[in-house]
Amino acid sequence: MILYNVTINVDDDSHDEWLTWMKNVHIPSVLSTGLFLSQKMYRLITKFPEETGTTYSVQYWLTDMEHFEQYRDQYAPALQKQTFQKFGDRFSAFRTLMEEV
Repeated sequence: MILYNVTINVDDDSHDEWLTWMKNVHIPSVLSTGLFLSQKMYRLITKFPEETGTTYSVQYWLTDMEHFEQYRDQYAPALQKQTFQKFGDRFSAFRTLMEEV
């Protein structure tokens, strides 16, 4: 089992629009690829005083690396571009892959 985790920090001014868009547009688009088994979204509740914005972890489960590579190669560039075109520099994201042991 593979966990594809996307950690995203979104500016306070864009938060509500971003969250609605993620739940109603982006995440359904990712899932519509048919490559993922399930998905969860978490909001980080710990925060350092100097941090700004709100941070989320969006987690997608896949059966194997082949499914991830197919997503990465065929779907991710267009979906990431769509997010950047909508929100520009009002968010930052980094991605990690984890394997169940």
